[in-house]
Amino acid sequence: MTKFLDKAYQARDAASTRALYDDWAASYEAEVSANGYATPSRCADALKAHVNDLTAPILDFGCGTGLSGLALKLAGFDAIDGVDLSAEMLTEAGTKGVYRDLKQIEAGADLPRTDYTAIAAIGVIGAGAAPITVLHQLMRALPRDGKLVFSFNDHALEDPVHEGGVAEWTDCGAARLLFKEHGPHLPGIGLGSKVYVLEKA
Repeated sequence: MTKFLDKAYQARDAASTRALYDDWAASYEAEVSANGYATPSRCADALKAHVNDLTAPILDFGCGTGLSGLALKLAGFDAIDGVDLSAEMLTEAGTKGVYRDLKQIEAGADLPRTDYTAIAAIGVIGAGAAPITVLHQLMRALPRDGKLVFSFNDHALEDPVHEGGVAEWTDCGAARLLFKEHGPHLPGIGLGSKVYVLEKA
């Protein structure tokens, strides 16, 4: 079952991306779950290992239907806010009961708050999704010692711009790479992902 997954990794503009995810919202979880979607729990566990206070507010950026927020909650995070481009995805996320606050945002817009010491962007950046500029936006929004957990699936890893974006922060010492591991993403279609945790210097 890959009705929408087949379309998800094609390049498009923000409006087309929003339209795709609005249309996909009702069946998204069934489709990714049928393919063993593993990245949310991998990211949540990686972030938990590097965060001291699980009660501090965390932003789930590009929260979709809330699978990432659910993984964060199961890992022990307590105050989770979510933002997404898609109103339909946010409606689904609201049914999870794991978010403190949910907001729709425009592509490239400022974050609704600036006091997050941890941000998650799980399955958000890559081919057919958000551009690498989102990584820079989220890192800039963090305070010193703030943590960002994110993932690049195998399609994203094929384009050197993505890992190059990480290097822009780590090579100059603006951030420290705390964790990097390749593992399963959607094993049902043979797709992996690399999970990262960066700490802002």
